[in-house]
Amino acid sequence: MTLETVPSTHTPEKEKKMSNSYTADPNSPNVLTRFLSEIEAVAILSALAESGIEGTTTGSFTTGFQTEAPGDVSVIVRHGDLPRALEILATMDEEKSEIDWSNVDVGEPEDA
Repeated sequence: MTLETVPSTHTPEKEKKMSNSYTADPNSPNVLTRFLSEIEAVAILSALAESGIEGTTTGSFTTGFQTEAPGDVSVIVRHGDLPRALEILATMDEEKSEIDWSNVDVGEPEDA
């Protein structure tokens, strides 16, 4: 699976600055990252759920797959879970880049 992400608005450094400037409600929703398809966003939600982080997606109906309109799918988590969710996302990105796809058997092409 290739994850096509839209640049995230959050980074650990930015999150630290934000948390120093005000005290946010730990249950307030924050955008973790954005994807071009719902499939990719749901994969991230599953990984977060395995670590005990609840989340949701928004924007599914405006992605190109469903309406042919430009848009993206946002992965939303609680503010209190955001630092840990960012760590999980970073770990997933590292693991993804370590895969040697030349050694992966993807099977035989299907006949059309």
